[in-house]
Amino acid sequence: MDTVISILAIIAGVIGIAGSILPGLPGTPISWVGLLLLYIWGNGTNAAGDPVTMRMLIVWGVVVAAVSVIDYFVPMYFTKLTGGSRHAERGAMVGLILGIVFTPVGMILGSFLGAFLSELYWGNKNAGDALKAAVGSFLGFITGTGLKTIVSILIMWKIIVFAF
Repeated sequence: MDTVISILAIIAGVIGIAGSILPGLPGTPISWVGLLLLYIWGNGTNAAGDPVTMRMLIVWGVVVAAVSVIDYFVPMYFTKLTGGSRHAERGAMVGLILGIVFTPVGMILGSFLGAFLSELYWGNKNAGDALKAAVGSFLGFITGTGLKTIVSILIMWKIIVFAF
């Protein structure tokens, strides 16, 4: 049974890492579920024999919640910092979703082009201002995605340490 739980925890960690990059899939919470599985059913211990503790679950749960909240505000902050509007934010999200077909380059270019074109068309901005907003939206997306991915990878490392 411990082997099955360990495998499920690792699968949750892998899905969590993928979900950190792909939109619509809650990556970091799924990674955290992998730790939860080891805590509840897996009797996971590290090489020193230390088990997954409630304290570890709470700390990682707070980190996951914080990163999830930050991920919603970072793109808006960077877009507004560079003079962009909500049009750039929405365009970046639409471009990101359309770019999934050509992952990962399509997601990055889609986010950038979506913000740029939305600012040009709906935001009535000139090309220079639209470009600034697109760069800000892109930097916000990269920052949020990077933060989620780092946290998911760290949780995956914990899962591996405690699963085997």
